[in-house]
Amino acid sequence: MSCRFRDDRNGARLSAGLVAYAFDLTTDRILSGQRGSTDVSRARQIAMYLAHVGLGMSLARVGIAFGRDRSTVAHACHLVEEFRDDPEFDSWIEQLEQGLGVVAGLRELAV
Repeated sequence: MSCRFRDDRNGARLSAGLVAYAFDLTTDRILSGQRGSTDVSRARQIAMYLAHVGLGMSLARVGIAFGRDRSTVAHACHLVEEFRDDPEFDSWIEQLEQGLGVVAGLRELAV
């Protein structure tokens, strides 16, 4: 297993864990190969978006890490971008993105 693959899987798990906490779900449900309920699917879409935008992973890398096709990740990212038109959702996603960046060591904690 290459280091990059392992890092991508860890990034996916980190992103999914953060979103799982926000949605009161388990990380394993978000990372499951099954579709799941609407809430689980939405949480997975947000986790994939955060892995792409917050961790800088390519759509293909996110797809591999989440066990999904690149086009599925692109669709998820497009949906989340559309939801960002809502200022409340946009603020919430921004907080998750910043938190993910801090935990991953990509951003400094704003005081």
